[in-house]
Amino acid sequence: MALAMASFIAMSVGSRELAATLSIRQVLFFRALVGLFVILAVGRSLFPEVRRAARFRLHLWRNLVHFTAQYFWTVGVVLLPLASVFALEFTMPIWVTLFAWLLLKERLSGPRLLASAGGFLGVMVIVRPGFGMVDPAAILVLVAAAGYGLSMILVKQLTHHASPGAIVVWMILIQLPLGLIAALTDWRPVALTDVPWMLLAGMGALSAHYGMAQALRRLDASVLVPIDFLRVPLAALVGYALYAEAIDLWVFLGGGIILLSNFQAMMAERRRAVA
Repeated sequence: MALAMASFIAMSVGSRELAATLSIRQVLFFRALVGLFVILAVGRSLFPEVRRAARFRLHLWRNLVHFTAQYFWTVGVVLLPLASVFALEFTMPIWVTLFAWLLLKERLSGPRLLASAGGFLGVMVIVRPGFGMVDPAAILVLVAAAGYGLSMILVKQLTHHASPGAIVVWMILIQLPLGLIAALTDWRPVALTDVPWMLLAGMGALSAHYGMAQALRRLDASVLVPIDFLRVPLAALVGYALYAEAIDLWVFLGGGIILLSNFQAMMAERRRAVA
C-alpha cells in the first residue's frame, strides 16, 4: 500500500513536470508508451489470453472512459494543488455507487446514500462555492472521478471474462493509439530531459495499480481506504516541498468528511454481510 501511495504521487509529479514542456495529450501518450515497454518485458505470458480478444467491445468502452478521465485528472494535476486533486478524487466511491445502481441494478442502501450525501458535503467544503469563483479545474477532477467510477464498474464486468493482467494489457494496447492520435493534434518538441519524467509517470502508473491490487489481496478494503487517504497529506507535503503550494486546511477538512462518509458506509455494509 505504501508502494501504491508513493507511486500515485510520483505519477502526478512526473505528469506535472512533463506538462511544463509537453502537451497533456503527449503526457498520456508517453505514460502508455512506457507501460508498453514494461509489458513487453514482463507480461508476455498474458499474450495468448489477449489474442482471444474476449469481450473486446467492453474493453474498448472501458478504456475510452478511462482515457478521458485520465485527461481531466492530468489537467487537474497541472492546475490544482496536489492535495486538492487527491481529496476530490476520493469522491470516486460515490460515483461507483451511482453507476452500480444504474448499470448493475445494485440496491441503494441507506449507508451508501448517507456516504453520497457526506461526499457531496465534503466536495462543497473543498471547492467552497460562494467564497470566490469555483476553479474549473476542480470540476474537471470531479468529472475524472466520475469517469474512474464508471471505469471501475466496467472492470468489474470484465473480470468475469478476463484476468486482471489481461485487462491491464488491453488498457495499454487501446490507450497507446488513443494517446498517439490525441498527441499528434498538439505535438510539441521532446527533449532528452523529458525522458526521466516519462519514466517516473509511466512506471508510477503501473506500480500504483500493481501495489493497490496486491494490497487488496491481503487486506480488507475497509482497512485500506483509511490508509489510502494518507495520500492527501503526503501530496500536500510534496506540493509544499517541490512547488511551494500552500497547505489548505479546508482541503483536509473536506477530504476527511469524504473519507469518513465512505468508511462508515463500508463498515455498515461489512456488518450487514457478516450478519
